[in-house]
Amino acid sequence: MSKVDSVVLVHGAWHSPACWSQVACRLLGGGLDVRAPALPSAGPDAARLGGLAADAEAVRAALAEVPGKAVVVAHSYGGLPVTEVAARTGKVAHLVYLCAFQLGPGESLLSSIGGKEPPWFITSADGLTLRPADPRNIFYNDCADEVAAAAEAALLPQARASFVQPLSAAAWQELPSTYVICERDNAIPVVAQEAMSRRARQVRRLDASHSPFLSRPDDVVALVRDIVAAI
Repeated sequence: MSKVDSVVLVHGAWHSPACWSQVACRLLGGGLDVRAPALPSAGPDAARLGGLAADAEAVRAALAEVPGKAVVVAHSYGGLPVTEVAARTGKVAHLVYLCAFQLGPGESLLSSIGGKEPPWFITSADGLTLRPADPRNIFYNDCADEVAAAAEAALLPQARASFVQPLSAAAWQELPSTYVICERDNAIPVVAQEAMSRRARQVRRLDASHSPFLSRPDDVVALVRDIVAAI
């Protein structure tokens, strides 16, 4: 019997906890406790957005509420606040980096991709927020049209500061982790995912875009359940 009955789902940049709805419902239906915190770096009001520290605090607060220990699944940018805080909580049994940034101390999202914003990052006039160009192709290239349209409509401004602030800790250095490479990802190249995956204890692969929680929710759920069962 698994020693874990909780899963914490951490969304990536521009998204909200709602992106996990299909995965969360399936995990809840299987009897797991599921939490999906909202990261303060994404939201409609640029003046009120937080940075990496605020996101890490949101993850910490969610973990403080789970019964026992949890498997934490981080997507994309969500890997940074999870990496920053997870080892300090004493509540994490396993980390899952779902096509996520598995970085080390001193690294930021932008520094990890060469220090320059990719051409599909669009900066706001005031320089405070970023938004993605062509999210249908970058994030949702294997999703049904109606799913992609709904997901794109729900995207939020992202605080640019969250992408430049560096990590001060690396939870994966202390906790077991699995990296999930998404082989049809147009946001994080597979070669970059493979490089980061060398920091994980085990590696899995999905034939999916950057958003497998929308295009392949059953596969994501099966993977998470496998990890929970093995603990």
